[in-house]
Amino acid sequence: MLAAVAVCPHPPLLVPELAGAAASELDELRAACATAIGVLRDAEPDVVVVVGGADRAGTYGADAAGSLAPWGVDVRAGTGEPVLPLSLTVGRWLLDREGLAASEFHAVPFDASPEACAALGGRLAGAPDRVAMLVMADGSACLTEKSPGYLHPRAEPYNAAIVRALGRAAVMELDPREAAELWVAGRAALQVLAGARSSSGGEDLAGEVLYDDAPYGVGYFVVGWTERSR
Repeated sequence: MLAAVAVCPHPPLLVPELAGAAASELDELRAACATAIGVLRDAEPDVVVVVGGADRAGTYGADAAGSLAPWGVDVRAGTGEPVLPLSLTVGRWLLDREGLAASEFHAVPFDASPEACAALGGRLAGAPDRVAMLVMADGSACLTEKSPGYLHPRAEPYNAAIVRALGRAAVMELDPREAAELWVAGRAALQVLAGARSSSGGEDLAGEVLYDDAPYGVGYFVVGWTERSR
């Protein structure tokens, strides 16, 4: 069953060593991510799974490690051979800094179908164990003229709708084609979350938006879902 959820973005600049002199610009985002990881810890889960987008599918065990060397500095998350893609590397880095260990990591292809994403989410949350899920998901990268995808008139309301849904402990329907047009890198990971919520009910979960901004023209949001009884 799905006991708790944290949704966090995965920009490499979240790691201070890569941000350099600009590290303080994302202090609020890092603090929100720490709070979201705390939501997972407080749920006292049996299993902690991390889900994030990648170029290809992959499932990794608890010892899997990652490196941010391709983004400028060889900051390691974990001590083994670096095999995790960016989203899962940042996810492991967030967990490590808060002293919470993941049970497994799942890379979801950015172009995975909604059906495949939902099926994975259902498998992850369908066990009788208490499952805490860390979902690594960036929003639209078309929010300003300086965004990687440049400014798109539909990007801001679309991104805002995603955040509103997550704040209600739900996930809005995300059309893969539209999400790709608006450069929503977290679409597949969020649809895994949608499948997990659907398979485990989710009526007993309450959502809270901890951060919602676009410091570099990319939608970064942090959300925590907790059980209402807690």
